[in-house]
Amino acid sequence: MACLADTKIEALYTLEETVAKDIFEGAVYPWEVLAKISEFIVTLGNSLPQDIYEKRGENIWVAKSAKIAPSACINGPAIIDEEAEIRHCAFIRGNAIVGKGAVVGNSTELKNVILFNKVQVPHYNYVGDSILGFKAHMGAGSITSNVKSDKTLVVVKAGEETYETGLKKFGAMLGDNVEVGCNSVLNPGTVIGRETNIYPTSMVRGFIPAQSIYKKQGEVAGKH
Repeated sequence: MACLADTKIEALYTLEETVAKDIFEGAVYPWEVLAKISEFIVTLGNSLPQDIYEKRGENIWVAKSAKIAPSACINGPAIIDEEAEIRHCAFIRGNAIVGKGAVVGNSTELKNVILFNKVQVPHYNYVGDSILGFKAHMGAGSITSNVKSDKTLVVVKAGEETYETGLKKFGAMLGDNVEVGCNSVLNPGTVIGRETNIYPTSMVRGFIPAQSIYKKQGEVAGKH
């Protein structure tokens, strides 16, 4: 039976796979750090080694080994880590940490996010108020929906347990190696456990356990 313990930071993420590891110190659940991303970036950015990173504009730090398309738009605060690739017409609105070797693709928009190392959001994705774990991948056109239609505060539901986050804006928490199929929508407060696959064109809400295959609402199979 799924429970809130399955949504804790250590259950979802390998913290050694992000430059933002220290932001999680003292937190139990990953969404607790969403409000801290902006301030954390400014503090961390000012301490980054200048032989590896360069400051580009106000509160924007880009690793010298990163590839940034001329047409990409990056607003601060932001950190683009080593070997990351920001492709044509990507729009980073601010409060974004893009991990080592991560890919932010054409026409993808980021806002208030942490992308762990090797994350791929490569084609027409919107990722807002979300945290994507090591090697998580969102298929073309898949998005996070970060505000409920009735504008009420987001509640995380795992099994019979609920957690009132107090947040109006909360997209999705994706564990390490999660695969989200093309044109899927992750509703506010979605949490997906490690190594889980989401079928294309899915509408996902709530907690999806680790090592699962999400076929549709109410039909989730365990991996063998």
